[in-house]
Amino acid sequence: MRHCIPTRILLVDDHRMMREGLRSLLDLHADLRVVGEAGDGEAAVKAVRELRPDIVVMDIQMPGLNGIEATRRITGEFPEVKVIGLSMLFLKSGEAGMAAAGAVAVLNKNSAFEELAVTIRDVIRGGSPRGLQSPRRPRKSPDP
Repeated sequence: MRHCIPTRILLVDDHRMMREGLRSLLDLHADLRVVGEAGDGEAAVKAVRELRPDIVVMDIQMPGLNGIEATRRITGEFPEVKVIGLSMLFLKSGEAGMAAAGAVAVLNKNSAFEELAVTIRDVIRGGSPRGLQSPRRPRKSPDP
């Protein structure tokens, strides 16, 4: 029998119901394990330092330290930690901000849960999310 080490996940959202809902769905997957939750960006940075998750599922819009700045701090200090952004309002500015901060993907909260599970697995395997909204690094313009 083959045993795999579960992917360690930190959930970050200022809405408790959202965190609890994601946790209950992720708990149904043996290869995915929620190791902690945070309700704001400051708590997320602290939790990453303490828990060392593989993946952070990060809400973009939060009061105080938002998801973009929290992602920047996390990926700056822990480049091995992968951040997947979640947003209710899928705006290009949020997508670009998350990409610049180091997020590997951004999903709309209206997406099906399975899209998040597939994205987590793709990222852990070193691939890029398939058919999902993911941030693109801005192209550099050629020098004149």
